[in-house]
Amino acid sequence: MKFLFFFSFFLILYVYLGYPLLISALGLIRGRKVKKVRLEPFVTVLISAFNEEKVIEQTLRNKLEQEYPVGKLEVVVISDGSTDRTDEIVRKYEGERVRLTRQEPRGGKTSALNMAVPQAKGEIIAFSDANSIWAKDALAKLVANFADPGVGYVTGKMIYTNPDGTPIGDGCTAYMKYENLLRRLETRLGAVVGVDGGVDAVRKVLYKPMNPDQLPDFVLPLKVVEQGYRAVYEPGAVLMEPALKEARDEYRMRVRVSLRSLWALWDMRRLLSFSRSHVQTFPGSAASSSSPSDLPTFPRSVLFTLQLWSHKVLRYMCFMFLIVLYFSNLALWGEGDFYRVLFVLQNMAYLSALAFPILEKTGRSLRFLYLPHYFALLNLASAHAFLKFIMGKKQITWTPRTG
Repeated sequence: MKFLFFFSFFLILYVYLGYPLLISALGLIRGRKVKKVRLEPFVTVLISAFNEEKVIEQTLRNKLEQEYPVGKLEVVVISDGSTDRTDEIVRKYEGERVRLTRQEPRGGKTSALNMAVPQAKGEIIAFSDANSIWAKDALAKLVANFADPGVGYVTGKMIYTNPDGTPIGDGCTAYMKYENLLRRLETRLGAVVGVDGGVDAVRKVLYKPMNPDQLPDFVLPLKVVEQGYRAVYEPGAVLMEPALKEARDEYRMRVRVSLRSLWALWDMRRLLSFSRSHVQTFPGSAASSSSPSDLPTFPRSVLFTLQLWSHKVLRYMCFMFLIVLYFSNLALWGEGDFYRVLFVLQNMAYLSALAFPILEKTGRSLRFLYLPHYFALLNLASAHAFLKFIMGKKQITWTPRTG
């Protein structure tokens, strides 16, 4: 029983604290900088939209107002079977810089991207959600990373905005700060594991079509790394997106993302192998070229496999470790004060998580309780998604989130 207790305790600490410390230390030993230079290749911004009449115009204006040469930017909106005024609004902007294409019947974001990329004019393909508002220089900051010939994919920095300051928004913000820290550290090592999808860019020659049920924010960067290129984080490319106000909305979104990520891990499970036949070490860089076959490559390393296990697999499995820790701790109650104190602390944390929504409804919420509440929400969503995963359920389309 003590083995189960300490094993689960160690894994929980490793997932949330040990892993960041490990990659921080490794980064100091073998840090890899990204060579950034102002570039101005032709860029296509793709926006997949389903019934986004409330936000699509603001998003379109935001992309057209980017600090980037007018003649080297096009925006393509893929209307995924929209039944509201989305198409009508986009058509008002159609011209040399804006194109509307329609996916019928509705097939989801991944199918929409697969359809649009071959038609895109850009050497670089950027991705935006229909409600994603970029900083004016976000596109230029993303593109500058492609001056490094070993970079194939770039993701920016998401900042959740929530004018009324509701606590679930605070939870989102704390979570994103943590994720952005990990991406900064992972970039220093070589490549990030997973992105957000609202402010991203890829070399068109490296785009590989994905299955409709695959999560592009996760699978596409992995496919780029699999081809021997780096997926990196650019903190200067800022995305502002409204946080969810209701815990139930955040929960549904986390279940959806977790479920699709689990399927992505299953589909890309070959990248989880530490076998020498599947991994290589990173060589040095070579001269740049616009041809994918001539571009210098950085084949994924054993270290990237460790990152994938630590950042994704163990993170999504953490709910299991929490359950084992709780019940093994209960069984060890009589073994000493250490076990009793830790068990009491666990119960206090879970009771705080349960109390938060109740207090919030009465108008007496304590803001410091949002952290245990959001932590519990994330792990409960992972458990729910894992149950759906083992039952073989998939989710391709969804209704746009509210917030």
